[in-house]
Amino acid sequence: MTTTAGTTTAAPQQVRPTRSARRLVEEVRSWHRPLLSMVVAMVALVVVSAIGMAVDDRMLLGESVWLKPLKFGFAFALYGTTLAWLLTLPHKGNRWTRWMGTVFAVTGFVDVGFIAVQAARGTFSHFNSADDPVNAIGQIVFTSGVPGLFLANLVIAGILAWQKVADLPLTRAIHAGLALAVAGMALAYGMGSNGIQTHDDAAGQPVELQAGHTVGAPDGGPGMPVTHWSTTDGDLRVPHFVGLHGIQFMLVFAVILGALAARCAWLRSERTRAQLVGVVALGYAAMLSTLTWQAFREQPLIHPDGRTLTAFAVITVATAAGIAAVYLVARRRVSAAAPPHA
Repeated sequence: MTTTAGTTTAAPQQVRPTRSARRLVEEVRSWHRPLLSMVVAMVALVVVSAIGMAVDDRMLLGESVWLKPLKFGFAFALYGTTLAWLLTLPHKGNRWTRWMGTVFAVTGFVDVGFIAVQAARGTFSHFNSADDPVNAIGQIVFTSGVPGLFLANLVIAGILAWQKVADLPLTRAIHAGLALAVAGMALAYGMGSNGIQTHDDAAGQPVELQAGHTVGAPDGGPGMPVTHWSTTDGDLRVPHFVGLHGIQFMLVFAVILGALAARCAWLRSERTRAQLVGVVALGYAAMLSTLTWQAFREQPLIHPDGRTLTAFAVITVATAAGIAAVYLVARRRVSAAAPPHA
């Protein structure tokens, strides 16, 4: 293009997505549609809840009424994305797993939707025994949906448990991660044994709750920032959270090992990386067990006693020793395969 002064300037170029970006979008669009729809809804809920926290000053148990739907929306968006990707991997029984993915998507949408509705109403979603029509109907749907989420994950984990769905390290990470997620979901049932509690809703009206998260005290005591996990007593939300997100941790760990394999000769063997994933998975499972034990002993996460610290120390040393053993064997194997120097 030429200007009036006689100088030439380049015509503006239309910005187009790169081929890799287009390929990524096409791949994501091929993922499990119901789960992706749920993820979109959860992301929207996170945005709405964040706005609600900024403009709505109502509180429940010392936190914004919108904090719970924000946390659940984020967690379900993350887990739903992981599950939507996972179901694209080639495996036997994919008809069953896709159906279970749909069950998870629909149930998750309904359950978290009820949490959002109760937040808007300024009252409790979990364990609420109030007899008003919205809560009474919602609790029936809500309490029926929780087993649906658990069952869907259990079936998917059971179908994939004996199949190689990717390379060996990633397959092992998927197997271990799904097992950890199922264990984390199962821990939610332990929250039903904490006795009946009464707390005020956002309008100051007393509401009877049939259970609670805290072990050793009523809910609503001093808590950590954002999570509000108890700082004075045991809290079952800690192992519940750690178990649920074990699958993301294991997948990220396997991906990091794969990336490092390009630079580290001893990591180039799938067998070696799979062994490392196995060692870390066992350490993660032991940590989850210890956190559960700690919570049921009415002990807060940030104030462990000597027995808890000893358990964590043993887990750390055992995991480090396992990693070191895998490393030494792998280095020896690489050295033995290397050609002799001239």
